[in-house]
Amino acid sequence: MTFILEMLPYFLLIFVRLTSFFIITPLFSMRGVPNQFKVGIAFFLALLAFSSQTIDEPIPMDVYYILMIIKEFAVGLVLGFTAAIVLYAVQVAGAFIDFQMGFSMASVMDPQTGTQVPIIGHFKYILALLFLLTVDGHHLMLDGVMQSIKLFPVELMSFTVQFEDIAHFITTLFLEMFMIALQIALPVVGSLFLIDIALGILAKTVPQLNIFAVGFPVKIFVGFVMLMLTMPFFFYVLQSLFAKIIENMAQLIRLLGGGI
Repeated sequence: MTFILEMLPYFLLIFVRLTSFFIITPLFSMRGVPNQFKVGIAFFLALLAFSSQTIDEPIPMDVYYILMIIKEFAVGLVLGFTAAIVLYAVQVAGAFIDFQMGFSMASVMDPQTGTQVPIIGHFKYILALLFLLTVDGHHLMLDGVMQSIKLFPVELMSFTVQFEDIAHFITTLFLEMFMIALQIALPVVGSLFLIDIALGILAKTVPQLNIFAVGFPVKIFVGFVMLMLTMPFFFYVLQSLFAKIIENMAQLIRLLGGGI
């Protein structure tokens, strides 16, 4: 019992990091996933991680321990945010496509965040989550957060990186997200842009034609055709996208001062 009480603070720090990770990480943070499941899987993963660690000395539960809890909560949120922000590029790409197809005036409820999201963006995001399950991407994210406990131990309080490096990393992450979104949306958006040019020429050639009545269904039809034709390219980009998630998580841990 004495050993359990001495090791309990160490276990709680791991548990806080894993729980905060599941709050924001893709798939696990969906509202359809029960909170009991999130807490339960965080508890058992913390138990596994705790059993594999070598503890030199117990961590005292004092005022300094509260700062360590806040630090672990922040580390878990940042890791989950790093995984989520890259996957949100799919929704941004869908927003580009919706705007060009004329669907920007309509939106659907996202069950994960409870907010209104673009139709095509939500459709592509659901496909990305299903593909994530197919290629065991959720296992890779779990492996990433478990490796973070080894590379950046919970008892380590000091950071070996300047905040400028973290800011540069987050900025680069946002830039990569928009570049990936542009790559995903470019075939469809480019085709619809050519349709707009053709409709503009047609409006000058045949002024009697109601371009608005003709152009709207034509753009929707061409947009859906291009979505079907570019679906293999979309899943190809998703493969590199999931690899980017794991790479960014590892890079963030190294920046925080993991030592490796």
